[in-house]
Amino acid sequence: MRWNFSLAVVLAIVILAPASSFAGVQVRFIGSDRYTDAGSFESSRASTEAALRAHLNRLGKRYLTPGQTLSIDVLDIDLAGQNEPLRFGPSDLRVMRGVTPPRIKLRYALTERGRHLRSGEETLSDINYQMNPSAHLSSDRYVYEKALLDDWFGRTFPGRQIDRRHKF
Repeated sequence: MRWNFSLAVVLAIVILAPASSFAGVQVRFIGSDRYTDAGSFESSRASTEAALRAHLNRLGKRYLTPGQTLSIDVLDIDLAGQNEPLRFGPSDLRVMRGVTPPRIKLRYALTERGRHLRSGEETLSDINYQMNPSAHLSSDRYVYEKALLDDWFGRTFPGRQIDRRHKF
């Protein structure tokens, strides 16, 4: 019995101690039902939020230093392209045009161990989004929005970038 308690204490220390040194991103989607365009249906809006949240978390692991926390409030999303209903069937077709760039409005605050480092509110957009060569090869539905976030993270938090590419 005593051995089990000791093991539980050791495991708790091992699990919780390093947690304070990890970098983290906290994402909230504020008023997502009023976004300009985050998908036509509730399920597509939830899919958009999940994809962007996961991407922001990956970027946080890549760019933030241990002990930093980035809080992001997504205030508006306007996906690249425009939904155009198909003549037959319930699905929609998203058509990309130069005049329909992706746009994400967000507010952020960066802290390190409770100390405020930086904050702001920005509207991210790229009128030349269709010229992104890596996007042409991608089948990711949110490739243009993720490219916006990649660029913003790299410009705003250049402190630490871990190269996640495989080296053979």
